[in-house]
Amino acid sequence: MLPKKQYYENLADGLIEKFNLRGIEGYYCDNREEALATAKRFLTPGCSISWGGSMTLSEIGLMDALKNSDYILYDRTAAVTPEEKSELYAKTVTADYYFMSSNAITLDGQLINMDGFGNRVACLITGPKNVIIIAGMNKIVSDVPTGMERVRNMAAPPNCVRLNKDTPCAHLGRCTNCLTNDCICSNLVITRRSSIPGRIKVILVGEELGY
Repeated sequence: MLPKKQYYENLADGLIEKFNLRGIEGYYCDNREEALATAKRFLTPGCSISWGGSMTLSEIGLMDALKNSDYILYDRTAAVTPEEKSELYAKTVTADYYFMSSNAITLDGQLINMDGFGNRVACLITGPKNVIIIAGMNKIVSDVPTGMERVRNMAAPPNCVRLNKDTPCAHLGRCTNCLTNDCICSNLVITRRSSIPGRIKVILVGEELGY
C-alpha cells in the first residue's frame, strides 16, 4: 500500500472511533468506486432520496447512479417557480435518505458546514431519516478554527466561481468576510454529535474530492 493511502486509512480509523462517541456511524473506503457502492448499500427499495449541492457526490458518480434508478428523488434543481421550490423543500425534509458532503471534519469527529440558503445544513440537523455524508480525506482538519478557515478560504472561493457568484472571494481567491448579495457563507453549523444514534453516517474516502 502506498504511504499516503496507509496514512489515510490510519487517520480514518481514529476518526471513526471519534464518530462512534458522537453517535455518528463512520466508514472508510479506499476510493470513489468503493464509496459509491457503500452508499448504495444503505438504500432500500422504493425509498425517497434528496441531496445538497456537492461536487463530491458528482465526482463519485452518485448523482448519475440516482438519476438512473427507480428511487423516489426530490431534486430541488428541477423546480422552476417559487411554489415548486417550496414544495420540493417540504418534501426534502421527509426523505428517507439525504446525501451531502461536509466542508470540513475535525480530528475529534466534529462536522463543519457553511451554507448560503441553509437548506443543506437544515437537513443535516433534522428532517430526513438518514443523512449520509461522503467526504474525501482532504476535508480533515485539526480543529474547529482550522476547519472554519478551510471553509472560508479553500471551499467557498472555488464554489463561488463554480456557481458564478459575484463575491470578493470568487475574484481574489480568499475570504474577505463579505456581506454581498451573492455570499454563500450565511449559515455556519458545527455538528458535535447526532442526537439520534446512527442517523448521520459518514463515508470517508481515501482520495481528494470536492472543494
